[in-house]
Amino acid sequence: MAQIKTTDEFQEIFEIDANINRLVKKIELLNYINPQNIAAEKKKFFSAKYNYEPEFKYPKIRFNGYKLHRLFFSQRLERIEDDDIRALYEDIIYDYSGLVECIETIGQGRKFYFNSLKSFGTPTERSLDNAKFILRFEDSEFNEEMLPLYNAVEAREYFDEFSKRYDFKYNIKISNNLSAAAMVLNNTQTLVLRKSHKFSLNQLKVLTNHEIGVHMVTTFNALSQPLKIFSNGFPNNVETQEGLAVYSEFMSGCLTVDRLKELSFRVIAVDSLNKGYNFSDTFHLLHNQHKLNRDKAFAITLRVHRGGGFTKDHLYLKGIRNIYKYARNGKDLGLLLTGKVSEEYLPAINKLLDLGLAVPPKYSTDAYSTNDNKDPNLDFILKSLK
Repeated sequence: MAQIKTTDEFQEIFEIDANINRLVKKIELLNYINPQNIAAEKKKFFSAKYNYEPEFKYPKIRFNGYKLHRLFFSQRLERIEDDDIRALYEDIIYDYSGLVECIETIGQGRKFYFNSLKSFGTPTERSLDNAKFILRFEDSEFNEEMLPLYNAVEAREYFDEFSKRYDFKYNIKISNNLSAAAMVLNNTQTLVLRKSHKFSLNQLKVLTNHEIGVHMVTTFNALSQPLKIFSNGFPNNVETQEGLAVYSEFMSGCLTVDRLKELSFRVIAVDSLNKGYNFSDTFHLLHNQHKLNRDKAFAITLRVHRGGGFTKDHLYLKGIRNIYKYARNGKDLGLLLTGKVSEEYLPAINKLLDLGLAVPPKYSTDAYSTNDNKDPNLDFILKSLK
């Protein structure tokens, strides 16, 4: 393995990387996409017998979009002599510019939806077939670990205990304005838990392996890299990173058929955006047709309709399908833990490693060391995904 190169040897790459890093600090999408009035709008929606279109409010944008676009595209990429690395940075600039457009149009209905499509795509027929295939299976057998017994403060204690296996330090915040039960904010190394959520023991196992064992691991591995693009994210890193995270649930033995069904319902909900469904339509599809209870149906509908139509959620199922296949073929998962990277850019990652512009991951996902899955149905399902 080559030694880490100094900025003198690859000065043009480090300068461009540093410029992009300064610009991208302002565009953490998760800081803007979560509505600030979820609880109030949920109450109105239920009071109206599910026939009310929620009016969500979002944080104000704290940057000038036009100026950011101009600065991104002013980078003199022709100064990067290596064709592969120059192509990587071109893709990165187009990707980040797309995220700026997403954030600029949050709350603007179909305008945001079309920008989301550019950044995250929409389910293919194959993805929809995979989702429908999973929904044919019986639910997981109920046990005490499925009972929602733990509040956010108790969940925080569980995360603290789990995290002792890693020697990095991160922040934990409890918030009312969250559409997920938990999420990691990469740029501030913060785990956010939803205040109103009740967690089951199995969900705590899922979330600790998913959020800390993968998302926080790749956050801190990225901080060890010479180049900031590992922290800020490669194009299409969501699919790979979420696939790695769900794979950690599988390997640690806490993935369930119910959890795979949840990811499948997200695919179906995202597809409903393509059909022009409004919030109520998607909710009725999940609640009435697919018999999800109203809280779960609302949560999934919220996730995909926030901003005006957020398509990211279809990538979880595609991601686990691809990572399961990748791991079964005996490929190195460590390469995908070097930061917020994508499977499709593995040749670029290997080149950066060879040139000394990247280093092997400092932290690994401990769930990957042994396969603790005891449910043969899950193996069958994941092997069968097209």
